[in-house]
Amino acid sequence: MRSTRLINAVDSHTEGMPTRVVTGGVGVIPGETMNEKRLYFMEHLDDIRLFLMNEPRGHAAMSGAILQPPTREDCDWGVVYIEVSGCLPMCGHGTIGVATVLVETGMVEVIEPVTTIRLDTPAGLVIARVAVSDGHADSVTIENVPSYVDVLDASIEVPGLGTVPYSMAFGGNFYAMVELDAVGLPFDRAHQQAIIEAGLAIMDAINTTAPPRHPSIQGVDHCHHVEFIAPGSDAAHSRHAMAIHPGWFDRSPCGTGTSARMAELWARGELALDTDFVNESFIGSRFIGRLIAETDVDGRPAVIPTITGRAWVTGIGQYMLDPADPFPTGFTF
Repeated sequence: MRSTRLINAVDSHTEGMPTRVVTGGVGVIPGETMNEKRLYFMEHLDDIRLFLMNEPRGHAAMSGAILQPPTREDCDWGVVYIEVSGCLPMCGHGTIGVATVLVETGMVEVIEPVTTIRLDTPAGLVIARVAVSDGHADSVTIENVPSYVDVLDASIEVPGLGTVPYSMAFGGNFYAMVELDAVGLPFDRAHQQAIIEAGLAIMDAINTTAPPRHPSIQGVDHCHHVEFIAPGSDAAHSRHAMAIHPGWFDRSPCGTGTSARMAELWARGELALDTDFVNESFIGSRFIGRLIAETDVDGRPAVIPTITGRAWVTGIGQYMLDPADPFPTGFTF
């Protein structure tokens, strides 16, 4: 077999959402911090992301993570997150997938009943605590980066939708939270195309007129996620449809989205610290979230969230590129 590229990966899914964990074939990405590595990768190595995420090796809702040596002395591994929409500063479901793969493959020392893994991510330190029994990763609780509300109870003019009320919060990525009732759509997968179109229109309006910007993480200056909140959701149990650029839904309950949602509910005085919060995805899978501490982000009130979920290894692969392949970076369809 001829091949000009060979990448090793362990595939997994977290509550329905895939994470292709790259364990070899990429090399060490240049950069003094993990976010510098992310930015370098985006500028110089994005063909690797396209190769792994796009069809025919991936699909329209593919996600992954590239393992790297950490840039911090207090971390075990570094991670650069990739998906069809680009390179994320943080990915909650992806981190649960990474931690599960590290335990299941023995790439970290496995300790029962809890294996603690400190991860260096572009958004900062994330701690994964893996519940282990008989060598198996049963669930993962991640302690995420500080999460905060950027805008509460704003509104924006969206072509085709009119005035749309929304709030913007950061949980590792920026999320616009919109009540589904506000755009006249039901929480029903039969209407998924209309929900996606509404989400993309809202993202475009926000990024054109009022883009968010993280005060300390370079390159985090846009909104590519709209968390459509289902009717009947509250601070104990929330359901949502997560629309993501360039036009797909998160299958998992979304870890960073759950963090952002909890930060919003906390800012409203509806969710107290040390209280379970159930966040349910569009396919019915669930994460359990908790806020464990208050902090600040550049003077903004913020919280430290934890997210508990499960992941399963689905395969081990070597992804090759034949020099005659007419789609060296795959394709979208």
